[in-house]
Amino acid sequence: MSGLILVIEDEPGIVDFLERGLRAHGFEVLSALDGESGIDRARAEDVDLVVLDLMLPGRSGLEVLEWLQLNRPGIPVIVLTALDDVEHRVIGLDAGAADYLAKPFSLNELAARIRAQLRMAAQVPQTTLNGGGVEVDLLTREVRRDGHLVRLSTTEFELLTYLMRNRGQVLTREQILRAVWGYEYDPGTNVVDVYVGYLRRKLRPPAPRDGTGSADAERAGSPITTIRSVGYRFDASD
Repeated sequence: MSGLILVIEDEPGIVDFLERGLRAHGFEVLSALDGESGIDRARAEDVDLVVLDLMLPGRSGLEVLEWLQLNRPGIPVIVLTALDDVEHRVIGLDAGAADYLAKPFSLNELAARIRAQLRMAAQVPQTTLNGGGVEVDLLTREVRRDGHLVRLSTTEFELLTYLMRNRGQVLTREQILRAVWGYEYDPGTNVVDVYVGYLRRKLRPPAPRDGTGSADAERAGSPITTIRSVGYRFDASD
């Protein structure tokens, strides 16, 4: 399997090693030595996958990753980290990286991971999300709860799909802010909680005929669960 690979790495020796090795495995390779030029190449070229070192001078690898998630979300990213750099590895995966490799690494393993990511990217994309009585059509952006049409704003829709794509996982407010609003977590904002409240109201089952109801009942009727002091999780058994 071939593909156009963009390597963003600041060590020329590693860049040369990757260019030679990946070309020997049948890939086309572009390279950039810093984050800014990496973004320029990703913007200008139709790349299929990015190999990204997180420890870059100037514009950091994490900033590059966040730019890719916002502007080229379909491109898989494999991040490179130091062997004992667990913290950056976790941050990279949380920010949207598809995979990671710790330095030093085997070129054969990197090539195998690239092929695996390219195979997954070539599969027919998911067009619907389902769970907890909620159905989302990603093409028409139509949302239904138990068959009833639900009208959502653009932000509400993005929040719902992010929660549903990560169903069963606890997502922190910081993760949600970065994925949906695209900026770093501000401890003083409650925008995530406000929009979760909007979603819960819109996704709750029809109110009883006698008009009774409460905030507790509203939460109970929603598949969005609050994880105290952490964030939220989309729970659905179906």
